[in-house]
Amino acid sequence: MWLAILAVVVGLAILVWSADVFIDGAVALANKLNVPSFLIGVIILGLGTSAPEMIVSMLAALEGSPELALGNAYGSNIVNIALVLGATVLISPIIIRKSIINRDMPLLLLVTAVAAWQLSDGVLSNTDGIVLIVLLVVVLGIQIILSLREGNHEHEGDTVEETAKAEHSMAQGLGRLFLGLLVLILSSRAIVWGAIELATLWGLSELIIGLTIVAIGTSLPELVASLSAARKGEHDMALGNIIGSNVFNTLGVVGVAALIAPITPSSIILSRDILAMGLLTLLLFAMCLFAFKTKRAFGRTSGTTLVLFFVGYTVWLIQTVSM
Repeated sequence: MWLAILAVVVGLAILVWSADVFIDGAVALANKLNVPSFLIGVIILGLGTSAPEMIVSMLAALEGSPELALGNAYGSNIVNIALVLGATVLISPIIIRKSIINRDMPLLLLVTAVAAWQLSDGVLSNTDGIVLIVLLVVVLGIQIILSLREGNHEHEGDTVEETAKAEHSMAQGLGRLFLGLLVLILSSRAIVWGAIELATLWGLSELIIGLTIVAIGTSLPELVASLSAARKGEHDMALGNIIGSNVFNTLGVVGVAALIAPITPSSIILSRDILAMGLLTLLLFAMCLFAFKTKRAFGRTSGTTLVLFFVGYTVWLIQTVSM
């Protein structure tokens, strides 16, 4: 038990340090390649910080625990929007760009709708997994092409930190990026291991462990990466991280798990967790649209609403388990 507690505490400390290294490397790479921060957020941060979800879900599928894989992916999506993005904009509001409304949020809504549709027949087959992986390639391709066409619109102010970032060489940027990501994943894994050990001692079910402890634990890279990006003024990168991560979780993580072994989820996943994920995605789109139309920052009011949604979902989760 004490070893599990130590893994959680030490893992958290290392996680915070590695997030700063990771973001510095990502920003340096964006500057050097002259690509939008949002695109770096979607592709490198989004996919990179979803690596823990992918690893956990693959292991769960291989070990015959499909509900843990689904709970991890969908629970992480809920945590990413409600807790990670909510906490991020509480600290540093985000300006919503037109492309978020016209392209990125509609794509996320489409991906969420596909996930709900595939689960409606009560099984995720190998064919469903192939469809998800193909859709992931298509969605990422669309985001890459359109983002590159828009050019680099970030960098709101010239600070000492931004000047220093421009001086990084390509090798330094890549080195910090991969070092930060590696330590992020390893420290997250230590935290998740410790949390699962503690949860098992407390007698929690596999699905609940996946939706709560594993979901939050594997979302820690997104949380610290987004907070670090927002603190450094890279708001597009913070939002791109969340959108990219959720797309990858829904399509890539679940797709690979279904390819390994067909999944027959319990009905509660569709009636509670997919419903919560869908409502939350719609809420996020509505708040982004409102912020864009009124020319206001996506800030503390929206952040508070998202965090309250997470609290409400967690209470709902606990109540359904105890029934």
